[in-house]
Amino acid sequence: MSIFVILGLLVCIEAQGSSAVTTVFVKKGDDLILNVDDDAYFVYWKFNERVIVAFGPEGGRIIDPGFTGRIEFPVKTCSVKLKNLQEADSGVYTAEVLGFDGFQTLAEYKVTVQGPVSPVELTVDSVDSVDSRSSDSCNLTVTCSTQHSHISSTFRCVSRTCSQEGGERPELTTSGASLHVYLLNSSIICNHSNQVNWNKDFKRIEHFCPQYAGSEGSSAGTSVYLVKMVVFSVGLIIMVSAVITVHLMEKFRKHK
Repeated sequence: MSIFVILGLLVCIEAQGSSAVTTVFVKKGDDLILNVDDDAYFVYWKFNERVIVAFGPEGGRIIDPGFTGRIEFPVKTCSVKLKNLQEADSGVYTAEVLGFDGFQTLAEYKVTVQGPVSPVELTVDSVDSVDSRSSDSCNLTVTCSTQHSHISSTFRCVSRTCSQEGGERPELTTSGASLHVYLLNSSIICNHSNQVNWNKDFKRIEHFCPQYAGSEGSSAGTSVYLVKMVVFSVGLIIMVSAVITVHLMEKFRKHK
């Protein structure tokens, strides 16, 4: 057995195994650094059980031909940098070191590479007035759709209060992204997202339910009226207080 193998095995004995798996989501085309803290000999990086790089003594490295030009070594340890990741690069990356008891795991990453999600469109399918006499409420049925998926939902608005029938129910698309339609303030939001990217579309409720906008205007008008009333009342109180003060002062002078 050569001196390098003996030294390598001695270092491996001190290396601590790790059972923790780190989950990582990466945008398609980006780079990723897989870290290993131990600076040991005979460390192997595997991709789904396929050895893609092996570290030997004195800085020697052997790289799988399929990964030539796609792996860099940013630090002196056995960490690696994977470049220009594609969806086919999704999988489990494991760093192992050879010891007397066999292989020990130094680090393990579950990597998912995702591309950008497709554009999304929110359409209003129908607007139904619930009470035509007062026009105080209406129902909006909307569809949130992508190229290959869609989700529909109904919103009921009464005056200034809107609610989503059945609550929020996100759905997973065939690509593993999430399609979600929900209510936010005075807008209905349609959102298409994964772990690295998102697209959205929205509609303002008052554009389809005039009574909603009318209530908003009425509320705004009421607020202005209340402010004017408060200012007028405060001014009146100050004027009355001033008159009473002057009257009391005159009365006090006459008694003197």
